Amino acid sequence: TRKQKFEIDVESAMCGMGINQIQTFSFISPKFYDKIRLPADSALRNSVVISNPLGEDTSVMRTTALPSALEVIARNCNFNNDNVKIFEIATVYIPTGADTLPEEKKVICAAMYGNCDFYDLKGIVESLINALGIKNVAYTAEKADPTFHPGRCARLTINGKDAGVLGEIHPLVANNYSIGARVYAAELDFNTFFENADNSKTYKA
Repeated sequence: TRKQKFEIDVESAMCGMGINQIQTFSFISPKFYDKIRLPADSALRNSVVISNPLGEDTSVMRTTALPSALEVIARNCNFNNDNVKIFEIATVYIPTGADTLPEEKKVICAAMYGNCDFYDLKGIVESLINALGIKNVAYTAEKADPTFHPGRCARLTINGKDAGVLGEIHPLVANNYSIGARVYAAELDFNTFFENADNSKTYKA
C-alpha cells in the first residue's frame, strides 16, 4: 500500500543518515510516565490497561514512544557506548472508550546522545522532511513540555497542523534514567507526515 511504501521511505531515509532502527514492546509500566515527568492530569496517562499482564512492568499500552526509546538510550549509556543514534516507527494506543478498541497511531521516535546537539537532531528531522517532499514546515519554541528542556525544545507544524516535538530531554528526566549525558529526542506524527508527503519528481534539461 502507499502507506507501507511510505514507511519504507522513512526507514530508508533514517538509516541512510546512520541512525540505527530499534523495535520495542508496546506495553510498558505506568511508572514510565513518571520517569518522563508527565503531569498527573496529562491525557497521555490515560492508557489501555491489560487485563492479564505478565507484571506491572508490562501492564499498560503506551500512549507515547519516548519512554521506550529512553530505556534503550539508558541501556547503551550503561554499556559505555559513546555515540548512539536510534529511531523507531512505533505504535501508540489512544483509548476511545470503555467498550471500544483504542486508536492505534504510529509515531516516528528518534533519540541520540554523544557527539551531537539540538541542531544535529533538527538537521535529521529537516533531512527526513526533505527526503519525503514535505512543504510548509514551521518550528516554534516549546517551553511547556515537562519531558524536554524548556530552552532547547521546538514544536513542529506542517501546514499549520501539529506534527510533533523535538529537543533536549530535560536533565531531571535524564537523571530518572541514570543517563550521564545530554540526550536529544523527537516524537513525530507519522500520519501527518504521510498526509503531507509528495515524492513526485520532475526532470528537465
